[in-house]
Amino acid sequence: MPETQSFYRPVDIGSLHLEGNLFLAPVAGYSDRAFRSVCRLGGADFAYTEMVSAEALVRGSDKTALIMERAPGETSYAVQIFGGNSETVAEAARIVYKRVKPELIDINAGCPVPKIIKSGAGSFLTKHPDKLYAVVKAAAQAVPIPVTVKIRSGWDANSITWSEALDAALEAGAAAVTIHSRTRAQGYEGKADRGVIAAAVQKLNGKIPLFASGDVFTPEDARDIFKETGCTGVMFARGAMGNPFIFRQTRDFLQTGSYTEIPFTERLKAAFGELELLCADKGEEAACREMRKRFCAYIKGVEGGAGLRKAVVSAKTPDDYRKIFEPLIVKIE
Repeated sequence: MPETQSFYRPVDIGSLHLEGNLFLAPVAGYSDRAFRSVCRLGGADFAYTEMVSAEALVRGSDKTALIMERAPGETSYAVQIFGGNSETVAEAARIVYKRVKPELIDINAGCPVPKIIKSGAGSFLTKHPDKLYAVVKAAAQAVPIPVTVKIRSGWDANSITWSEALDAALEAGAAAVTIHSRTRAQGYEGKADRGVIAAAVQKLNGKIPLFASGDVFTPEDARDIFKETGCTGVMFARGAMGNPFIFRQTRDFLQTGSYTEIPFTERLKAAFGELELLCADKGEEAACREMRKRFCAYIKGVEGGAGLRKAVVSAKTPDDYRKIFEPLIVKIE
């Protein structure tokens, strides 16, 4: 029996029971219904929407509706919201629950983008645990489903506040916490600090689940994070882009000690499935424009990839994509 087998296991987040602990992280501009759907097919145990503005929800913005909708085949999912005003966040949580009935609501307290921080949301909340407490408590009291929170390790190297933020989230009633173990100042540069995850796990001592985020690109990365930190679950973000099968591969690796590479034809099938769903949701023009970067991710490492990328960035219709890839599929098969 591989020593990694025990790392893949069921997890309870408050009243929510999940059969596994490999999740798709909330990724702005990426974790839409189409991508979440192919990730579920690729083995993701749970997925989060891209973040939704609490202010926009309360104002009644139509732009938030599609972001929140459940994806095809998604038996359970989380809607992530962001905001700095506790009353607004509470009202937004109620709106989310009433409209789409997700199994969980997550509070974003980690986004490093300046315009989010200026609104008192995102990483601002990790830096100010009192504000984080108020926001999480208001949301947790507003809805009958678990509320969780995602934080950063701190503001910068001189302001590491994950411990205080963790205390605030726990006291406020968070059912789980995810830590992206970079500071706000790092953004997505440098390396995630697994030591922060390990220390947070020790601090929580099993009171609530602790999920790890940051630098998870391979099944081996996931194994190492589980092994080094003792975290409850792992979130894939950039690691799932172009490879929604990373979840299945990781599960296989954790259970058996090995996994198989995904044939390029299967990856392309997922890409075209994603394109079809995105066209249905956003229309062909917007979907085909959005899928340019996603097809580039799918073809990463493929022989002749440079030429394919050059063709992809000019694709405007589904037929354009088919003309680019059909000859390649025939050649491979």
